Amino acid sequence: MNYSKINNLIGWLCFLIATITYVLTLEPSVSFWDCGEFIASAFKMQVVHQPGAPLFLMIQRFFSIFALGDVNKIAYFMNFGSAVASGATIMFLFWTITALTKKTLSKPGETLSTANIVTIMGAGVVGALAYAWSDSFWFSAVESEVYALSSLFTAIVFWAILKWEAHADEPRADKWLLFIAYIMGLSIGIHLLNLLTIPAIAFVYYFRKTAKPTTSGIVKTFFVGILILAVIQYGIIQYIVSFGAYFDLFFVNTLGLGFGSGVLFFALLVIGAFVWSIRYTIKHQKKFLNLAILSTLLIIFGYSSFAMIIIRAKAKTNLNNSNPDNAFSFLSYLNREQYGDRPLLFGPNYNSERIGIKEGKNIYRKGDDKYEVAGKKTDYEYDRLTPFPRMYSDDARHISFYQEMTGLDESKFPSLFDNISFLFKYQVGNMYMRYFMWNFVGRQNDDQGQGSLYEGQWLSGIKPIDALILGNQSHLPPSIVDSKAYNRFFFLPLIIGLMGAIWHFKRNQKDAGIVGMLFFFTGIAIVLYLNQKPLEPRERDYAYVGSFYAFAIWIGFGVLAIKEWLFKKVTPLNGAIGATVICLFAAPILMAEQGWDDHDRSKKMVAHDIAVDYLQSCAPNAILFTYGDNDTYPLWYAQEVENIRPDIRLVNLSLFDTDWYIDGMKRKQNESAPLPISMKEGQYVSGIRDVMYYQDYKIEGSVELKTIVDLLLSENDEDKVALQNGTRENFIPTKNFKITVNPADVIKTGTVPADKANQITPVIEWKFNKGYVTKGTLAMFDILAHNNWERPIYFASTVPSEQFNGLDNYLYSEGMALRLMPLKMDTAATSRTDLVNTPVLYNNLMTKFKWGNVKTASYLDTQSADDISIFTNLFNTSITSLLKEGKTAEAKKVVERYFEVMPEKFYGMRSMMGAYFMAENLYNLNDTKRANALIEKSAVYIQKELTYLADVSASKNRFVGGQNVQLGMSFLNQMAQTAAQHQQTALSKKLETQFAMLESRFAPFFPQGGQ
Repeated sequence: MNYSKINNLIGWLCFLIATITYVLTLEPSVSFWDCGEFIASAFKMQVVHQPGAPLFLMIQRFFSIFALGDVNKIAYFMNFGSAVASGATIMFLFWTITALTKKTLSKPGETLSTANIVTIMGAGVVGALAYAWSDSFWFSAVESEVYALSSLFTAIVFWAILKWEAHADEPRADKWLLFIAYIMGLSIGIHLLNLLTIPAIAFVYYFRKTAKPTTSGIVKTFFVGILILAVIQYGIIQYIVSFGAYFDLFFVNTLGLGFGSGVLFFALLVIGAFVWSIRYTIKHQKKFLNLAILSTLLIIFGYSSFAMIIIRAKAKTNLNNSNPDNAFSFLSYLNREQYGDRPLLFGPNYNSERIGIKEGKNIYRKGDDKYEVAGKKTDYEYDRLTPFPRMYSDDARHISFYQEMTGLDESKFPSLFDNISFLFKYQVGNMYMRYFMWNFVGRQNDDQGQGSLYEGQWLSGIKPIDALILGNQSHLPPSIVDSKAYNRFFFLPLIIGLMGAIWHFKRNQKDAGIVGMLFFFTGIAIVLYLNQKPLEPRERDYAYVGSFYAFAIWIGFGVLAIKEWLFKKVTPLNGAIGATVICLFAAPILMAEQGWDDHDRSKKMVAHDIAVDYLQSCAPNAILFTYGDNDTYPLWYAQEVENIRPDIRLVNLSLFDTDWYIDGMKRKQNESAPLPISMKEGQYVSGIRDVMYYQDYKIEGSVELKTIVDLLLSENDEDKVALQNGTRENFIPTKNFKITVNPADVIKTGTVPADKANQITPVIEWKFNKGYVTKGTLAMFDILAHNNWERPIYFASTVPSEQFNGLDNYLYSEGMALRLMPLKMDTAATSRTDLVNTPVLYNNLMTKFKWGNVKTASYLDTQSADDISIFTNLFNTSITSLLKEGKTAEAKKVVERYFEVMPEKFYGMRSMMGAYFMAENLYNLNDTKRANALIEKSAVYIQKELTYLADVSASKNRFVGGQNVQLGMSFLNQMAQTAAQHQQTALSKKLETQFAMLESRFAPFFPQGGQ
């Protein structure tokens, strides 16, 4: 069998191994974060968040066909699409490694020996499978996200440039360059990661076409690669659309033609220009220019998948983010204007003072028959700026983090060197190198890491080395050793990769430099460009998988290095086999063995089931206010794909401040009627009523909410206040609001049962908790004022309390949602958690809710673990409420349900807290045996966790883990008191002893406070 057949066969074998791995560990339904939005949008061809992923949606829609109409299988087969794409990525990586190793080991046309074939194939298998079982890539391979398909397109492009290089002297070889251009154009419709291969591709082209490369040539090639990247990123992706938009502005506003006429004319101009240029280059034999023009044209062809965004936006789909149905809204959509800008080369520090506002160009919106000016783009002007700003956020939490990370005090204005220090300590160290080490050294656990030594750090498994970085590792706690993500690779994949890189640079500097360029641009360059703020809501390792892909190439080259360095005294064939076997066990097999359990999502249904629970918490035809990604996207999936509770209207408060989202709320969606919003479109369009401030008019008593809404919507100048720029704006003259309640309406609509009529308050009164009203808050007030209790109103239990707008005392828990109920204030309630609609909560817990297989799932990620705490809180709330109402039998049933469906394992301190409160309830139910068991189990967990933190603190000579220490000590003390209150004297004394011992361990650090 010749080399080509062997290469193809083993490449497909790698595809099968990887794909089978991903299918076996595939999440069977929707995952958290963006997956719910992507699946829902792919299924019905809807518009996702900026800047869109139309080709990804179309490909995923294709995979949904395999569900054969079973809506419960749609998510599975879209996840399956990611698995197949990821398997194909591994196949192309294998072929990339074999192409590079073959080029290094032999000359063109030379017959390969059996030993060399084994070496090349071994390198390909080792490198490809190491990447297949790497932490970050595996994570994206088993869910419906863009990163799996994006990685495939990146792999195809890099493989294709090597194919061109191998055939560059043959006729028609440039077809590979045109193929690359088209794939790049298509990849824009998935994710922009693919474009970061361009500098590396530029060097492949330069080295292949230049017999004797020079330093100046290399420098020029570097900048040409950057220029091509910039031309595509800005020239093609943004400025083509921008030119089209301004053509449309001229044609519509000046010439009086219809919307889209200018875009059509501009498109004809572009087409005409391409036709003329191609004919010109052919006629005058301008081969290189012809190649450049055809490549540009193919990129635009691929990019044209974004037409789907405009087409579906015009259809007014349920999910229609930003409503990009015209040239200017589409331009804003592509530019990600919803997310704002971050300074890169020059800008403010966190303590720069704002001294003014600088106005930029006009912002246009689509009117009835013309484009209207919605306002101007604005930027703040600052008293002091700095080059290379890395610490620029003025959020109070971020400022504290900056100062803690860099040791700066309030008075210090960070210098360039301070910013560079933060770059290396946090942005590179914590937000890139930590992820790199996860993949090739090992991982501590999967807790969200924000720079602490005990959460989400890398860890090798070699304790003396780990101790140098992380402190004393003698007594590792359950949060590490019991974590499925406690992966120990003992530096072996990293060492093999570094050996491969060194060997590669020694033997072929050009190719090694190209791989290094790919490694840099898909890793550190992204760090520099993103300029991330601290305290990200989730780990961001998925953004750097291209960099890990490049390093996996060097892991493959490690086979060649080990063969040459360690097997000089054996035959070449035995050396090749030996090096391959050693590297297989030291990298991919070790990585698979360690990583399988924390990537096996085959039984996890948490995102799906908690979405169902949110929806089932609500009465028919409810309005449910949500806030974040994970209390919204899975619910979109449940409604749009599985048609679960289509009567409920979901309102995401983070999006409610936009005119396009309010437009959608005023239309019927699924089986949900339009929301009772009285505002006309002209009263809330972009630039109108974006923010309205509070002016205290010393009004006595509370004002009817409908009056407030009318005042905020008034066009009468007497109802507005004058601003410094001479304009007038609506405002709120008081924060004391009320809604008068008609008890008959409340009972008629079922908001309050008739047997509780005596508890209905004649008026809901509350104090608004903000100093301004946004467009979204106005829309919420409009709904509250005009709903007349006809539709039940809920807030998801995960919505931040400040988003309740002061209504806290009227929100009653019915499960995963809090219902607005016009009941007289419960004077016995000490906190909002005491407000419970007990019969409904009990019924939901016992008959409606699903639990995501949290007790039996092989692996639960951090978000799922957090949701276990939410579930536990619901059980505790229900039991406590039932006991208050004297319903002991029902409370005992809830207890049994808890032990039936909740896992025994603790997933962090929050999980332990829930167990303690359950123990309190068990004591109150005279279930002393199980209460004691939970108390003892919780105390053991606290002792192990705090002993570890005490060891680390002592070894680092500073207080580590202050929040967990304080929480653990507080609960241990409470446990001792609770045990004593219930006559468990021996247990109480034991807990007091534990408390005293731990207190003595931390005593030296308490005066200095925690970190």
